[in-house]
Amino acid sequence: MLLLVLLAFGYTDGWLAPHRLTAQRMVNQLQANAGVFPGYRRNHAKGVCVTGYFDSNGQAQPYSVAEIFAPGRTPVVGRFAVPVGNPYAPDSAAPIRSMAMRFALANGQQWRTGMNSMPVFPVATPLAFYELLQAQQPDPATGKPDPAKLKAFFGAHPETSAFLAWVKTAAPSASYVTNSYWSLNAFEFVDAHGEKHAVRWRMVPEATDAAVGGSDPDYLDADLSQRIAKGPQRWHLIVTLANPGDPTNDATKEWPSDRRDVDAGTLVLTGTEPQESGPCRDINYDPLVLPNGIEASGDPLLPARSAAYATSYLRRTSEEAHLPGTAQAQSKAEAK
Repeated sequence: MLLLVLLAFGYTDGWLAPHRLTAQRMVNQLQANAGVFPGYRRNHAKGVCVTGYFDSNGQAQPYSVAEIFAPGRTPVVGRFAVPVGNPYAPDSAAPIRSMAMRFALANGQQWRTGMNSMPVFPVATPLAFYELLQAQQPDPATGKPDPAKLKAFFGAHPETSAFLAWVKTAAPSASYVTNSYWSLNAFEFVDAHGEKHAVRWRMVPEATDAAVGGSDPDYLDADLSQRIAKGPQRWHLIVTLANPGDPTNDATKEWPSDRRDVDAGTLVLTGTEPQESGPCRDINYDPLVLPNGIEASGDPLLPARSAAYATSYLRRTSEEAHLPGTAQAQSKAEAK
């Protein structure tokens, strides 16, 4: 079934046509940049599983018939991660954190979403993202990207200006718990009358205290475990409704701050487990796994993400699982 989904997206988005960008090429480039670590995701490889529930307050029901927005609790299995391809990289390797969630609705449907701790994406199209990955590929002589290639890429892509302005002020957070996480892509809520509402969403934390990462390269997992051991950690799901004319196919552009926000409920996380053995390990957080009442927008990044996630999933689940103390431990030692 997963292969059929991948092929469907490849066909509908033109990915399988000759000389066109494909999910295979996208994932190959991720591997060229970071290396291959059997059994791990090709991006956002370093992460941790979390469990809990979403407590809906019913305030989003006028905009979507999705069962998750009816008052009550929906169980979740999620994952926090650092957007790197090397699962043994230090937590400080990137200034961005990610949150992925699978909501298991009582009617058997699911909602899966992947969010990042930044308000805009650097580029608007799959091809531009692929070109960015190419520009970021480490030079074999230095082990680092070629500054001239990066400069040329950003010079040719003025749409990256909002992201570059944000990243200049960003620093790697010392806790997953104190970050907000944005959907970045737009979606459509469908109400009981069939009317569609363009939306974006973000998870806003209740925790605001500063955390100190220290010298531990894995400080994020330790901080999360300590916080959850003391009590559940909470975020509010804030849904932003677009005004007519707001772009829904360009993740590089923020919507004006005066757009209407709806607090749809509270995400409550109560447990954490290592990703190698936890319940998030075998979940593909495909952003196009949507329940009735939520639909994709025309953002071209959505089918590209879905196809690339499926490719990554098929590769990692077909590889031998490396257990600590064997080849995995050797890879970890070599990566340091």
